[in-house]
Amino acid sequence: MAERRRSKRQKSFLRGSISFANRHGAMPCMIRDLSDQGAHIIFSEAVSLPEKVELQIPQKRKAFQARVQWRHGDELGLAFTSADAAAESLPPDALIARIAELEGEIANLRRVLRELRREQPGNDEAA
Repeated sequence: MAERRRSKRQKSFLRGSISFANRHGAMPCMIRDLSDQGAHIIFSEAVSLPEKVELQIPQKRKAFQARVQWRHGDELGLAFTSADAAAESLPPDALIARIAELEGEIANLRRVLRELRREQPGNDEAA
C-alpha cells in the first residue's frame, strides 16, 4: 500500500488531551505517531467527537487545531488545520498545571533516591 502522507510521522508514546466545544469538553488520549501535519491517537475506548478538535501535548508544550481525518474504533487520525501548527503553544493555565505535575514527579523521584541511598550498605560487603 502506497504512503499518502506528505510528511513522515514519528512513532511516539505521548500523553495528550483532545478538547472540543471551545474547551468545554476534553478527553485524555495517547499519541501513537506525530508529524508536522497530523497525528494518530488512541483512546481507552471508542469515543464520539466532533470533526474539529484541539490536540494538546503537554510534554511538548504544543496545542494543535485539527480535523478528524479518519476513525476506527478507539483510534483517530487527525490532520492539523492551522497554517502554522508547529508554532502554536499550550495556554498558560495548561503550562502551569504541567509544571506543577512535573515538580511533583521530581519531588517523588528525589524521595525515592534518598530512600535508596539510605538502604545502601556502608561498605562493599555485597561485592
